[in-house]
Amino acid sequence: MTGSKKSKQPNTKKSKSVRPIFSVWPWLSNLFAALVWSLIFVVLLVGYFSIDLPNVYEIVKETSRAPTVLVKDRKGVDIARVGELYGDTVNIGDLTPAVIAAVLSIEDRRFYNHIGIDPIGLVRAFIANIRAGRVVQGGSTITQQVAKNLFLTPERTMARKIKEALLAVWLERTFSKDEILSLYLNRVYFGSGLYGIDAAAFAYFQRKPSELSIYQSAMIAGIVKA
Repeated sequence: MTGSKKSKQPNTKKSKSVRPIFSVWPWLSNLFAALVWSLIFVVLLVGYFSIDLPNVYEIVKETSRAPTVLVKDRKGVDIARVGELYGDTVNIGDLTPAVIAAVLSIEDRRFYNHIGIDPIGLVRAFIANIRAGRVVQGGSTITQQVAKNLFLTPERTMARKIKEALLAVWLERTFSKDEILSLYLNRVYFGSGLYGIDAAAFAYFQRKPSELSIYQSAMIAGIVKA
């Protein structure tokens, strides 16, 4: 009797349900597929917007332009310039450290640390604009401004911004930082029809860029920002 009762008792160890083991393979597989498709999308996007990008080398060769109207006396000496004025090309080595520091501190503090576009600068500008409730900072780097001013139209569209970013990265891969900064300073608008730091230094202070004081350098940089 006792033996039969013992045989009827259920085996509790075998009846316990086995918990399913979590597998990470499906999650990793989906993640890998998403990364591959994202990469394909980026490549196609870059290829599409790179089709009609301008020839960087040809445009960079045009380092100076003539003024709109040049008035000379009977001996051929320049006595007046009217209209937009482009100064002589200035190399970075000819500028004082004060000029370079003033421009970079206002326009692009991380110029020597980014690849043409600056995600950190974009985030900083976004936060500053949200706090102020209006646009008080821009996220464009000096390289992006060179790309925009020299190669692209002034329209504000997503397509133009993508081309601007692509050109900025291409400029960084093609030219040195000093060459890009030189392009910027020689072509940026300084107000009153003046383009380039040479024209601005002479018009505002009757000096060469290499002769600007710390105060004058700060004023020049402020004019660009304005």
